[in-house]
Amino acid sequence: MSATALNIHEFYNALKGVGFNEQQAEVIASIQGKTATAAVEQARHDYELDNIATKRDLRELELTLENRIKDVELKIEQSKAELVRWVIGAGFLQVALITGLILRLADKV
Repeated sequence: MSATALNIHEFYNALKGVGFNEQQAEVIASIQGKTATAAVEQARHDYELDNIATKRDLRELELTLENRIKDVELKIEQSKAELVRWVIGAGFLQVALITGLILRLADKV
């Protein structure tokens, strides 16, 4: 038997011990058992409901993800801008070096 059944049996015996007749003790113990079972089922149901996402939960998650995506997009844009600055800077450096070499070669000729 389960622990609940054992407790109901003890409850039944306790009722009989304080003067309830067998029929009264049986009815009260039965009602107590049903009540305990219902309470356990309600607790199990409530626990399962805690694991269900509500529309509000989903909306909060959606907003959080949107904010993270915007942050990533901003970082990508900043990286692109920095990369463009480096490429343009390197291009100017190459042009300056090539121009300097051409002028140097032109002086030697």
